[in-house]
Amino acid sequence: MIALILTGHGRIASGTYEAIVQVFGEQAQLIAVDFPEGNSTAVLDASLRQALAAVDQGAGVVFVCDLLGGSPFRLAATIAQERSDIEVVAGLNLQMFAEMLFERDEVSDVAEFRQRLVAAGKSGVVSLAERLARKRAEPADAL
Repeated sequence: MIALILTGHGRIASGTYEAIVQVFGEQAQLIAVDFPEGNSTAVLDASLRQALAAVDQGAGVVFVCDLLGGSPFRLAATIAQERSDIEVVAGLNLQMFAEMLFERDEVSDVAEFRQRLVAAGKSGVVSLAERLARKRAEPADAL
């Protein structure tokens, strides 16, 4: 099973983890690493490496970070450069987990899983106003 490490500024990682557990139940090989204000990047780096050791069972690991270019992302990217079976994604939302959390056993290639995770996350960002406008613009079904 592909392992997931959630990380980001403040408590976004643990908050997302808690939401995942609330909606989908406890998940194996899923861990959250927060980066609270006042923590150093050295502490974060050590925490990410400890999380990696805790969840990695050899099928690959995907770091899911809150923000492109932030410290959690940069450190995850550094770790990913050390191994070919680690991927990094920036931007997280519950939709990506709703679609992909239970696919971790079925997708054996970590790069393919990363691509599908990103697509699922993008599909979860929608505008209600745009959806309603599109619906109003659709022709009514003819009877």
